[in-house]
Amino acid sequence: MSVNTNKITFQPIGIIRTPFTSQQGTPCQPAFSGGAEGTIHIYPEFREGLVDLDGFDRIWILFLLDRSKDYKMKVIPYLDTVERGVFATRAPSRPNFIGLSAVRIVGVDESSGTVRVKDVDILDETQIIDIKPYIPENDSYRDSRTGWFEQVRDKGKPADDRFSI
Repeated sequence: MSVNTNKITFQPIGIIRTPFTSQQGTPCQPAFSGGAEGTIHIYPEFREGLVDLDGFDRIWILFLLDRSKDYKMKVIPYLDTVERGVFATRAPSRPNFIGLSAVRIVGVDESSGTVRVKDVDILDETQIIDIKPYIPENDSYRDSRTGWFEQVRDKGKPADDRFSI
């Protein structure tokens, strides 16, 4: 088996402004955000891509977890006390530092390149690498098993500092 040593590069399409300036106290998932609001600022060369986005209630945001510390292949997730494989968690310290969040759209202004959103769980001035529409028929599988999370699902709380730099 050979290892591909090519590097993958991303071009950020914008940044998000949120009330969260440090990982401690930031909601650990959108569902626990209490409706926290943010604004995505899309760079001018990508604003045309916002056309028709205002017809959706929710979007997926892919972003850089640029303030996470080095990853480990086993971590203790926020809602648990047991060490788990990083790919069985949503821990921000990951091999590729890519975050995913489903947020509600409050408003889209194509001319200024802004998307106002709610249910934000992202740090202020985080670089956005993509936006995709949330489509319930494609993105929701209500009868799915959730592994270890089934035992801790009612413990929702804000993030602590276990994954910060």
